[in-house]
Amino acid sequence: MDRDVKKMMYAAFFRGINVGGKNVVRMAELKQELTDIGLSKVKTYIQSGNAVFETTLDETFLVGKIKVGFMNRFGFESNFVVRSAEELRELIEKLPYTSAEIAEAEAADPQVEHLYIYFLDNSPNKAQLDAICKDYTGKDMVTAGKKEIYLLSSQSIRVSKLAVRASKTFPSSTIRNWRTVNKLYEMMEENTKL
Repeated sequence: MDRDVKKMMYAAFFRGINVGGKNVVRMAELKQELTDIGLSKVKTYIQSGNAVFETTLDETFLVGKIKVGFMNRFGFESNFVVRSAEELRELIEKLPYTSAEIAEAEAADPQVEHLYIYFLDNSPNKAQLDAICKDYTGKDMVTAGKKEIYLLSSQSIRVSKLAVRASKTFPSSTIRNWRTVNKLYEMMEENTKL
């Protein structure tokens, strides 16, 4: 008798692809690769390397399989993180900023994104957060999550001192704006209805 194997929804966030014409990966090819390694209900979102899918694989085995398949197909390594639908839901629900704080940041420069998630391999510690915030007196804010940090910036992330410090403190982090994170969670929710 077969055991019931639980299917899980995941999102994968790839780092450093399709940036400045380097490490070009077409999303249709990424979708095909993820399908070819046995993942189901695969969907991709925008060119920065985001995908959602369903699998019965254990997360450790899943990460290894994606890593090897990606390298074999595209010829280079891309750091990436995976998060389950539950982890992404929790991350969204625990947003540490108020709507007033977000509105104030958006009013400072309506032309740019202001809220970002730095996806990490491990939980951030107090010393790392202290290093990012040391002697900082601006309006930007950084807050620790479970395996991520939240950044609320009143300016473009490209000129935010906290963003620069966060990237130096977590050089292998994978960064996405809040809109992308929410869109991927919506796609995961849609997939569960299929």
